[in-house]
Amino acid sequence: MANPIVGMFRIKELRERILFTFSMLVVFRIGAVFPIPGINVHELRLHFDSLAERDGGNPIVDYLDFFAGGAFSNFSVFMLGIMPYISMSIIMQLLLIVFPKLKKISQEDGGRKRIQKWQRYGTVVVCLIQSFAVTQFAQSIARQGVHILNPGIGMVLFTFIAMITVTTGTIFLMWIGEQITKRGIGNGISLLIFAGIVARLPDAVWELMRMVQRDDLNLVFVLVVFVMFVVVVSLVVFEQRGQRKIPVNYAKRVVGRKMYGAQNTYIPFKINPSGVIPVIFASSILTFPLQLAGTIGETVPWLGRMARFLVPYGAAYNMVYVLLIIFFAYFYTQVTLNPMEIAKQIRENGGSIPGIRSENIEAYLTRILNRIVLPGAMYLAFIAVIPSIVQWAFNFPTTIAYLLGGTSLLILVGVDLDTMSQIDGMLKMHHHEGLTKKGRVRGRNL
Repeated sequence: MANPIVGMFRIKELRERILFTFSMLVVFRIGAVFPIPGINVHELRLHFDSLAERDGGNPIVDYLDFFAGGAFSNFSVFMLGIMPYISMSIIMQLLLIVFPKLKKISQEDGGRKRIQKWQRYGTVVVCLIQSFAVTQFAQSIARQGVHILNPGIGMVLFTFIAMITVTTGTIFLMWIGEQITKRGIGNGISLLIFAGIVARLPDAVWELMRMVQRDDLNLVFVLVVFVMFVVVVSLVVFEQRGQRKIPVNYAKRVVGRKMYGAQNTYIPFKINPSGVIPVIFASSILTFPLQLAGTIGETVPWLGRMARFLVPYGAAYNMVYVLLIIFFAYFYTQVTLNPMEIAKQIRENGGSIPGIRSENIEAYLTRILNRIVLPGAMYLAFIAVIPSIVQWAFNFPTTIAYLLGGTSLLILVGVDLDTMSQIDGMLKMHHHEGLTKKGRVRGRNL
């Protein structure tokens, strides 16, 4: 029982949660290879292989494929992944801030469930728009003389079937994510993105080895990038676990017939309070217009110009990406860590911060958050643009650069720390040792 890995499977509840999570992820990976009706898989694969050999691939397809775990290039039922749901989550969070009436509804009894229901309906609308763009993309490939559509199926029928199938696939993924959160080890939506990235690692490593054997890549450059990868992972772990502790003293107080003595505690403000959420939000926001621009840009001139302007991991794309990461870092921090609410709770419980007057607590907490959020956001932005640096400096292929740094690295490390934190808490709840003997695993969320 001293071995935490053995202890994980000896505890019935934890074992069932892990096996349930694993089974749901297997379903997700199986669905990523099932094509939508009407698609000729063989011709589709030949088209993308020839595109990769001739032009190095389609940057927008590679980008969308990255978040869908390879499902987009397969034209599978899960080709949109979970990104429509994340996009709608961002839109709903913004609406709650812009419209006070919506925020008031969310704070009422049962209001959170109503907001979640509207969010699901909005996800269906986003899926229908993106799935229509997918059908236009398939038809644009077919117009190039590639027979990716099975003969005998009309364009109208294909469009209808594809939109229904792809939308249903995303809604099913949303349900899987909720079930993992409820009956599994938690973080269901994040684990789906995590599984999609991990599934592409073996192919990327194999492709890297083949390129080294063909002398397309210098082995020295590969070793340099690998060392950079290890260093960045260490820095990401260090940054994810770093925190600023704000001391809080509570005076003696009487609650009912009991008197509670004075307590000294602290508020843990993480260096990066929002974790990897800004990166996921920024990627999701960019995915929607890029998909529309890349699929129907041929028929709409201004969308075509936007697709050429926002080429994934180009200069313009990286500038917009960095600005969105910084914006969402501040936005998400204000949503989850409201200094006004924290100051109110401290005052209501008879607490005080040493050296700070009671009426100045809110301003003090706001100043501390502003000081730590900007460096954390800049750090996230730097990690996110690493693939562009690797691609430009060492001439690495796009698909390999995606997986060696940037967004994938932040998601992998962040979700892994969160999952370890969940399992660690369950082990200690059953009086077992945690996953780590030294230190303490902390998740992204407070």
